[in-house]
Amino acid sequence: MQVPDIKEILTKYRTIAVVGLSPDSGKPSHEVAAYLKRAGYRIIPVNPAVPEVFGEKSYASVTDIPEAVEIVDVFRRSEFVPEIVEQAIAKGAKVVWLQEGVVHEEAAKRARAAGLEVVMDRCMLKEHVKTMKR
Repeated sequence: MQVPDIKEILTKYRTIAVVGLSPDSGKPSHEVAAYLKRAGYRIIPVNPAVPEVFGEKSYASVTDIPEAVEIVDVFRRSEFVPEIVEQAIAKGAKVVWLQEGVVHEEAAKRARAAGLEVVMDRCMLKEHVKTMKR
């Protein structure tokens, strides 16, 4: 399994679809996305249960997003990952990022086979702080 270059990913790509983004500021997805937004990333919410987050329209799925997406950041349980990976592939994303506690080896293999980079079981906020603040 190849290890992705986290710093390169965080530097090169700026548009992030956050799957499972909650409007509740107490939830990890909200905290991480708010941080990334403050850091200058374009955040696109993917949550069929809410109309918007951070004043941005929320979409039911990654494939519903009308613009290009570079990173698909996943805050859903592991059993939902295969479907999200298929959406990321169909959308032409470059990276699938599975947050801490989210692991799905088969879906990761599928994403890599389709040419996407995969970061698994890591927090994007923590990785950004660790790699970009040096």
